[in-house]
Amino acid sequence: MRNGVDIPPPSTDPAPNANYSLSALNLIRFRRNPLSFLQGMARRSGDIVPFRMGGQQMFLVNHPSYIHEVLVTRNANFVKGRALQRAKRLLGEGLLTSEGERHRRQRMLAQPAFHRQRIASYAEVMVRHADRMSNRWQPGVTMDISQEMTRLTLGIVAKTLFDADVESEAEEIGEAMTCILGMFNLLLFPFADLLEKTPLPAMRRYRRMRERLDSVIYRIINERRQSGADHGDLLSMLLLARDEEHGGGMSDTEVRDEALTLFLAGHETTAATLSWIWYLLSEHPEVDAKLAGELNVQLNGRLPGMADIPQLPYTEAVVAESMRLYPPAWAIGRRALSEQRIGGVAVPADGIVLLSPFVTHRDARFFPDPERFDPQRWTPEARQSRPPYCYFPFGGGPRRCIGESFAWAETILILATLATRWRARLVPGTGVTPKALITLRPKHGVHVALEPR
Repeated sequence: MRNGVDIPPPSTDPAPNANYSLSALNLIRFRRNPLSFLQGMARRSGDIVPFRMGGQQMFLVNHPSYIHEVLVTRNANFVKGRALQRAKRLLGEGLLTSEGERHRRQRMLAQPAFHRQRIASYAEVMVRHADRMSNRWQPGVTMDISQEMTRLTLGIVAKTLFDADVESEAEEIGEAMTCILGMFNLLLFPFADLLEKTPLPAMRRYRRMRERLDSVIYRIINERRQSGADHGDLLSMLLLARDEEHGGGMSDTEVRDEALTLFLAGHETTAATLSWIWYLLSEHPEVDAKLAGELNVQLNGRLPGMADIPQLPYTEAVVAESMRLYPPAWAIGRRALSEQRIGGVAVPADGIVLLSPFVTHRDARFFPDPERFDPQRWTPEARQSRPPYCYFPFGGGPRRCIGESFAWAETILILATLATRWRARLVPGTGVTPKALITLRPKHGVHVALEPR
């Protein structure tokens, strides 16, 4: 029992194929459909599943007690997994990929930009951008609403964290982001270093898109350096930071790494969440009607603000339930620095522990009828009935997502602003399936027709 909650006992029975065979075949299966692969592993083999993939010993961990051990109580014994280490090619040494003392310093530097008071000041920007988009929408228009959400959140993160206006470049930046995210899975392959240097069309396009994204980031940095102005935003904090020992500031490359990481993480995860929310609402008109009812009563046609969020519990529940079914960060990898024992299973040094919010969030022990979209799971009573770390869309421990509060506020305020005036209906004949890249995106977008309320 933890926090007064009865936790179903974890299973420590090893997988039937615990001899780490089928390494290459597992890699092929994972590449083909990582979500199905991991779900199948967990269903067949319990809470700690040893397997071998691409020459690497791996362990799928799927119980709240063990997840808590890895992320919280023994976090110092683990570092980021191979995929994010290789992501340094894309993101440099930013918050997402750095380790140890460097990560601690970076987090301390960026933390003030995500304090509650600062997020409250961002709320007006979030709502203003969403309202401007709402005013552009037209009844009966068919659109890929995931592209709209990407454009919207891109503009918001650029303005709030970097005080930059990139709306005119949103389409180009979105295309570059999509290309870079699409390359992420290739980083898992052996010989990825050599593959990246080949003249293949996909590699040439990837390099071109990365250069395009870098040009935007470096332009924003250069403009700020030349002006010398302190805008009180994250970019100003990065540029004004000084090393306590040597007094030097951050180089453009160091600032770029942080800015690109937060640029990506600050819009991509929220855009993915909002895309899934619109899809789920279109498929569940009874939930959509209840959401609209709460917004009508609490807002009565006016725009929301930060102070309204506590008065919108059902709106928050819709967001939480969407992230349960489609968590943007669908998997979290950790590499053991030394041999560890988790639930009696030995994880060797350099073994990779894989935690999957997508898998754990759909575990019937904690979420009965787990495939059903049901915001009522998020009443205070329901929350108290479940153990910690059966739900962890933002990770946990010292590396818990720094932008969690920003993301919750942004998602709720955008949804409240848009859903007050509009409902979305999925275009008949268009399928929506998840695609697991760095984030969990709708593979072919979410094509909807807009209807005014």
